[in-house]
Amino acid sequence: MSDQNPWLTIIGVGEDGLDGLDNASRKVIENAKHIFGAPRHLKLLNLEARGEAYPVPFSIEPVLKHKGEPCVLIASGDPFWYGAGTSITKHLEPHEWLSYPSQSTFSITASILGWPLEDVHCIGLHANAFETILPKMHDSQRFICLVRDGDAVIRFCKWLCENGFGKSEVSILESLAGPHERVRSCRADGLDFTDISHPAAIAFTAIGQGISQASGLDDMLFETDGQITKRPIRAMALSALSPRNRELLWDLGAGSGSISIEWLLTSPQTHAIAIERRKDRISFIEKNAEKFGVQKRIEIHLQDSKSGLKKLPIPDAVFVGGGASAELVAEIWDILPKGARLVVHAVTIETEQLLISLSEKMGGELLRIEMSSVAPLGSMKAWKRAYPLTEWRIVK
Repeated sequence: MSDQNPWLTIIGVGEDGLDGLDNASRKVIENAKHIFGAPRHLKLLNLEARGEAYPVPFSIEPVLKHKGEPCVLIASGDPFWYGAGTSITKHLEPHEWLSYPSQSTFSITASILGWPLEDVHCIGLHANAFETILPKMHDSQRFICLVRDGDAVIRFCKWLCENGFGKSEVSILESLAGPHERVRSCRADGLDFTDISHPAAIAFTAIGQGISQASGLDDMLFETDGQITKRPIRAMALSALSPRNRELLWDLGAGSGSISIEWLLTSPQTHAIAIERRKDRISFIEKNAEKFGVQKRIEIHLQDSKSGLKKLPIPDAVFVGGGASAELVAEIWDILPKGARLVVHAVTIETEQLLISLSEKMGGELLRIEMSSVAPLGSMKAWKRAYPLTEWRIVK
C-alpha cells in the first residue's frame, strides 16, 4: 500500500452480519458514499436502503463509475479466499483499495470440526466441476468445499458415491456463525437431507482409492480407440518431459490425450495444448480431460501438427508421439526457449533414422525401448514382443 488514501474498501461479512464487523469496518460503512453488495449481504448489514446490488454475473463496472469517491464493496468472509477480492483488485492500483476480511468459511469449519487447517484441502466449487478435485482425492485426505446451494451438496454426495468414495464421512454446514447455523453429518452414501439451505459448505474425510501419484496410469483409465501411448512408454515420456509448476506442454498428435492429462496431473498450475488432426479423437481427449478434472487447463486443437504452431503460446516442453519430420522438428526448435524440452517418439524405421540423424547433428539422448508382454500360445503362454520404439530427448 502507498500513502495515498484508498477510495474503495472491500469488507468481508459473515452470517452474523453487523455483529461480526470490527469498529474500523463499521466506520468505513458509515462514511461511504456508495455501497455495493449481493442482496443477501446488504440484508445482513441492514443496508438495503443505502446499498446497490451488484450485477450477476459479477461485474466491477458499476463500482468503477464512482472511482475516486468513498465506496464500499461487501463480500463473503475472506474476500481473497475464493471470494470476489481478486476479480476486483486486478482492475485497480494497489493504493486504490483496502480490505477488511472476516473469518472464512474454511476457518470456521475447521474450528467446529477440530481439523488442522494446514492439512485440509480448501476448495471453491461454486463454478468448478466436481471432477476438478479428483487429482487430490486420496484415502483419509480431508476436504472443505464451498458449494453453490443445497442442491449442489446433494449432487456432490452422489458424485462421491459414483467415484468410489461413498463411505466418506460428510459434514454439511449451513449459515455458519449466524443465528441459523446448522451442522449435520452422515456418510456420503447415506445422505437423506432435503432441506439444506444456502449458504452451505461440505466437509469430508475421503474414504476410497484415488488416482495414483506416479506417472504411467493404467491404460484402461483412458477412453481411446487404441491410439494411446502405452503405460510404461508414457511413464518414460513424462520423465523426459520433466513437468514443473506453471509450465505449458504441447502434445502434438495427442490421440487420446493421455500424455497431456498426466502432465496436468503433476501440478494444479500446469497447462497443456493438445493438437490432434483427427476429429473423431477429439472427443476422447475431451472426455478424458473431464474425467480427470483437468478440462479447464487444456486447450484442444483440431489441426495438423505442422500448421499454426507459431500462433500458439510458447511451450516449456513438446511431445511428438508420431509423424515427426525434419521440418516439424526444425520449426519446433526455432520456437522453443532456452531450457525447454523436446521428446520425440518413433516406431517406423524411417522416423527412427531421422531421430538418429537429428541426434548426431543436435545432440540429446537416444533410447531404444523394446517390450514384451505375456500372451496365450495354445494352451500355454509366451512372451509377445511389441514394436520397438525409439525415443529422442533433448533440452535446448
